Amino acid sequence: MTKEDKFAFRFDCGATWLNLLATRGRTFSADPVERIATPDRLAEWLELCDLAAARTPDQHDLDLACQLRETLRTLALATVDQQPPPAAAVAGLSTFLAEHDHPVRLISDHRLRRVPPATVTDALARIARQAADQLTGADRALLKSCPEPDCRGVFVDSDGRRRWCPSPACASRGRVRAHRARRSAE
Repeated sequence: MTKEDKFAFRFDCGATWLNLLATRGRTFSADPVERIATPDRLAEWLELCDLAAARTPDQHDLDLACQLRETLRTLALATVDQQPPPAAAVAGLSTFLAEHDHPVRLISDHRLRRVPPATVTDALARIARQAADQLTGADRALLKSCPEPDCRGVFVDSDGRRRWCPSPACASRGRVRAHRARRSAE
């Protein structure tokens, strides 16, 4: 049996902004997993998302990315739980979007692409806009949260049948717990 690398990036949540949330695993546990702990790891993640900036990320960029991630997590969980979003999170995202209005510019070579972001902040603005569009549009109904209390990872459940986030660990723990509950009830 192969052990899952807990520091491996996750790109299975259904959208880039949701994959940003997954850069911190087991968020609500006593021992969360930070997958973008350094500016170099942030650079690697952005590269894998086709959002590599011309300028290498620094500590300020990393802090901004983590702050945006946690603001988006708060808004996503409120949306999934069908609760009013916290005013501070709404204000934080609104301010970020207002301060970082990154226009869409397209290029075409072998395929249609956006012009690469000049800065990490420009890349984060694209992610924030994607999140705002999904959180405020009809696609918000496709969002689901992992029921594992230490995870609560948010993902797109397009067919309406997923129970856990795409992490094999969460599904395994949930199935084991359900199996034990059934056995003890017998």
